[in-house]
Amino acid sequence: MAKEKSYLTCIETVRPVRDTLDIISGKWKLPIIISISIGNERYTDIQDSIPGITPKVLSKELKELEQNKLIKRIITEDYPVKVTYKASEYAATLNPIIYAMKDWGLQHRHKLFFTEES
Repeated sequence: MAKEKSYLTCIETVRPVRDTLDIISGKWKLPIIISISIGNERYTDIQDSIPGITPKVLSKELKELEQNKLIKRIITEDYPVKVTYKASEYAATLNPIIYAMKDWGLQHRHKLFFTEES
């Protein structure tokens, strides 16, 4: 019985974590979300703020983030047509996760490079 309970508890934790990782994992999604969240709205500004990302990959990732309601693509019907990207209110729910990951990463880097534990 205890083994089955721990199995179910594990599944109840792993499933939503896996769902989260499916949306934000990969090399580019979080950098794109962060870039847009700090004010880079134009495609070229986003691309310039993320070293190494290709235009093809940026386009693909932007579409996926839009499908997952984390960013909004806004088309202004001027001449020339202007496309901007904004972080959705829903994207702001990732902020605690992003800051927790940042803090953990800084602590981990410190542990690896500045402590003498083996």
